[in-house]
Parts: sequence; C-alpha cells; structure tokens
Amino acid sequence: MGREIVESIKKRFHELDPCTNSNYSKFKVVNTELTLSVSFKSKTLDGRVIYDLKNLADADKVIFDTSALDIKEAKVNGKAVKYELKPVTPIYGSPLHIPLDPSNKESKVEIIFKTTDKCTAIQFIEGDTGPYVFSQCEAIHARSLFPCFDTPAVKSPYKFIGISPAVVTMSGRPQKSDAPNTYVFDQPIPIPSYLVSITSGNLLKAPIGPRSDVYSEEPSLKKCQWEFEKDMENFIQIAEKIVFDYEWSRFDSLVLPSSFPYGGMEIPNMTQLTPTLISGDRTQVKVMAHELAHSWSGNLVTNSSWEHFWLNEGWTVYLERRIVGAIAAQEAQNEGRKDAEEYGEQVRNFNMINGWNELTDTCQTFDERYTKLVLNLENGDPDDSFSRIPYEKGFFFLFHLETKLGGIKEFDPFIKYYFNKFKYQSLNTAQFVDTLYDFYEPKGKKEVLDNIDWETWLFVSGLPEKPEFDLTLANQVYKLVDKWVNYIEKGGEIPGDETQHFEGEQHMLFLETLTAKFKTLKVDPATIKQFPKIYPKYGQSKNGEIISRWNELLITFGQYTSDDEIVTSFADWLGTVGRMKYVRPGYVLLKDGVSRDFAVEVFKKYEHTYHPICKTMVKKDLGLA
Repeated sequence: MGREIVESIKKRFHELDPCTNSNYSKFKVVNTELTLSVSFKSKTLDGRVIYDLKNLADADKVIFDTSALDIKEAKVNGKAVKYELKPVTPIYGSPLHIPLDPSNKESKVEIIFKTTDKCTAIQFIEGDTGPYVFSQCEAIHARSLFPCFDTPAVKSPYKFIGISPAVVTMSGRPQKSDAPNTYVFDQPIPIPSYLVSITSGNLLKAPIGPRSDVYSEEPSLKKCQWEFEKDMENFIQIAEKIVFDYEWSRFDSLVLPSSFPYGGMEIPNMTQLTPTLISGDRTQVKVMAHELAHSWSGNLVTNSSWEHFWLNEGWTVYLERRIVGAIAAQEAQNEGRKDAEEYGEQVRNFNMINGWNELTDTCQTFDERYTKLVLNLENGDPDDSFSRIPYEKGFFFLFHLETKLGGIKEFDPFIKYYFNKFKYQSLNTAQFVDTLYDFYEPKGKKEVLDNIDWETWLFVSGLPEKPEFDLTLANQVYKLVDKWVNYIEKGGEIPGDETQHFEGEQHMLFLETLTAKFKTLKVDPATIKQFPKIYPKYGQSKNGEIISRWNELLITFGQYTSDDEIVTSFADWLGTVGRMKYVRPGYVLLKDGVSRDFAVEVFKKYEHTYHPICKTMVKKDLGLA
C-alpha cells in the first residue's frame, strides 16, 4: 500500500516547477560564476553570468528566466550568438532563448546584462551612514537580478564577484582579492537561485561566536552583537546534535535596514535579519534559531518548487523548536533543576501553542486555496501563497508524524537519514513520503504510515487535527485571560497587571489569546481604553511582536479614531518597519479598525520606504493593486 500512496500523491502536483519559463529539466548546471557591479548613482547593477552546462536532452537552445533585465550580449563557448528575448508573460517575465549546438554535451554560456528600475529583487536606499543596496530573491525575483533557471529545482556551486565602492557581502565564503573595490566569494555547496544575494553599504562586523560574526552599519553594531552573542554558538552545536555537522564553514549574519521585508532570509554564510530583532531583551533570538535551521532545511535540502514550500519551512520550524527546547533544558540543567528535560519539552509545547494560534488565525483569514500544504501554483504568483501555512501546518504535520511513529527517540534517526539522503538536492512531497516508507517499513512501522490521513494533511484546506499540548506554561497565561473574560461577562473588580512573572513569549500569548477571546464577547470600548494604564509596559515595548499584538488588541476593540494617539503612534511605527509580518497586518488593522481612507493615507505617506515586494503586497491588501 505504501508505494500506491506515494504514486497517488505524485499525481496530485506538477512534475516540473510551473513558476518558471526556463527549460531547466534539460540541463545540469555544473558551475556558475556571477559578477555584479554596483552603481549607487544610477541605482543599477551591471552583471555578467557564466554557466557551465551539461546538455542532458540534446536541446538546441537553453531558455533562462529574466524579468525587466536589459540583456546586452550572449556568448556560447566564447562566441557571440543571436539570442531572443521573448515577450513578457504575466508574473513570470521574459524567457531568454539562447541557441546551442545539440551535439555539444557541454557548453559555457555567458550573458552580459544590466538591472533596470523595475527590478523587484533589489532596493537602493540611503542608509544610516551612506548609500546602501540589498537584494531579496525569494521566491521568483532572482530573474530580475540575473538571467537564471529561477527554480529551486536547480542548484549550482557559485563563484561570486561583487564590485562596489562600499563593502560587499554575497552568498558565499569571502576569498582574498587584490583588485580595488572588488569582493570575491566562493560557494562550493550547490544553492538555488533564490539564495543568491548581494548587499553593499558601509558595513562593519563584530564577533558573536567562534564561527560567527554579525554585520551592520556602525550605529547599531554593538546592540546587534549583544543581542546574539549569548546564544549563537550554542544554537549551532545543538542543531548539529539534532541533524549533523554544520557544512557551510561559517554562520555569519547581516542586520539589514528597516525596509527589509522579512524576519530573516537564510542566505548561506550571510543570513539576512530584520532590525526588528534588535529588541534589547533577546526575546527574538529564536528567529536566529530558525535561520540557522535553514542551513539544513532549505539550503542543504530544498523544496523542488514553491508548491512544496512546506518542505523548507515546516522542517525549519520543527528544527527551530527542537533547538529552542534544548536550549531551555540546558539552561534549566545549569540552574540545577531536576526536571530540565521535561521543562525543555514544556517550552517546545509552549511555542507550539503560539504556532497553533497563528495557524488558526491564518486558516480563518487567508485565501482558502493556499491553506493546503501542497499547492497548485499554475499561473500563480508564489508570493501570493506565502503565509504561516507552510511554516505551521508543515510543522504540525511533522509533529503528527513524530507522535505517531513513537516520539522523539524514534523520529530523531529519521531526521539524520532524511537530511543525509537529500543533501545538495531538491525534492517534492512524494519523495518525502517515499523516504518515510524506506526508513520505517523495515522497522515494522508500515501500518502506522498506511494509517496516516495523507489526503487531509497534504491536500485539504484549513486546520488539521489539533494535537494535545503540554499546557504547563500556557496555563499561567490562561488564568489571567479567564479573569478578563469573567470581568467582561459578569463585571466586578477589574483585573490588574499580573504579568510580572511572565517570560518573553508568555506576554505574546496573553495578548493574542485575549484578542481572540474578546472577538467572541461584547467588549465595552471604555474598558479597552483603560488597558494602557493597566499595562504601561506594553505601550513602551520596543519588541515588534509585542507592538503588533498590543495595537491589534487596542485598535480592534477600542473604537479609536484616526486622531487618537494610540492610532497615530501605531501608524508612525508602521513607517519605521518594513517587515511584512508587521506591515501587512498593520495596514489591514488600520483599514478594518479605523478606516480604509486612513490606512491608504498612511500607506501613501510611507510607501517610498518599503521594499518592492512589501509595497506590492500592501497594495493588494488595501485594494490598490
């Protein structure tokens, strides 16, 4: 039955990535050399890419993805050839056709190009200490940075050369360079196009571990160093115990300007981070655990298309929570607690509860088509499908498998087997399920796998089956929430601030659970307007996780107007961050909680500060697209 299950799963998605115009399946990329030269004056990059290709299918042409690129010249084996840039197709750009001699099994293809002002992968800004540029290629924006097979199915070793008057970082290990303003990087481990990156600015670095530095502009360097230096090496060592040795040599990171649209981006050897992580209380370092986990899940072992994005993010959240739980157990052991291992599991479960709440909210509010684990993205934009679904539903699927297969001790050997089997490769969901059977069938677990509800987990929209959680740490929060619910329903003495003993994420759970409960009750706005006096610390917080949840609670139920300080302060804050996790729900909150006109007015004021990806998504959220 196992093979029948795998075959039936295989029929439910595209054999090839539907989000690329390229003919990638006909070639193997042996090596890639990419040179990018930065012009801060024209806000463009001049580039040259050289591919060493093996022709696997006697193809008479190679087709690369491009989007809004100015193609200058193409050569094959050193000779100029007549290339053809086909018309733009919606979302996917302009296919670049370059003729080949099909009798040649190996070809060196060179393309000279330049980015344009319509490039969605890069943003030029004035940084705190001078001009700055950074790229963000996930999901299908690499094609606007350089001609490529823009699909995660294709991985290649790279040599990167960055030329700029300012310091350059790219997706590899720095090499010695004698040429002025020239930075060279080697990436011997094959990576997909979405992990290609360039950053240039007035960057400095500081150590945060024996194999880790943090980079940023000077004014915030010390704060960045303090935020991460306590945990970084420990994170790496714990991850290595769960999977296997870290293969990328160094785990350096770069704190980007505020317009960076994500919490983090797992660029090999130079993870990119949002400055919203620098909260001064180390409560958001688990994002670093997440990006570190990507060193195995996503970077070493990669989803073969964005239809299988859960294979990247579900596994990464799973490893992140194992790392965070192990850190908690380690700290408890250092404190002499006899229940250290049990406490570590309590912390992991507490993080699961937060994740379940986010998953529930996403399933209730997000496009139903994209609440499945395995997606159909034919003619679709992967950016539209990105949400908490691949992260949290993917995690809970893996946790379901862990539970059914006998728990952590039974699942841990599979983790090592899976990542060893697929390292340096890309895979789809059917291959993942097939690997489960390969590993567990000889161990007598075939019947367990046969009884997994694959159809519901992989192909049905909405919430999966809710697991049983250890509520030890959450119950401390729920008791206070219950007091508020009781007050709203029955009156009496208004609850005070009983959050003094809460730790980082307990505050987040308190605010989001209170918000969820209040949505089912009739809440007097006058009560909500007392919250800033009862919980002044939330209004003073610099932590984006607190700021976003706190303002959602106040603005949703407080009936504030656009003139109220609560609303104007939150609107001003949206102008200081570019992380889509905060920006997109923030504008929806202003639209629904104040007025659409006000939300549009605020967006127009700050639109120029946002990354192109963020700007596009907010326009869709506000009906401006």
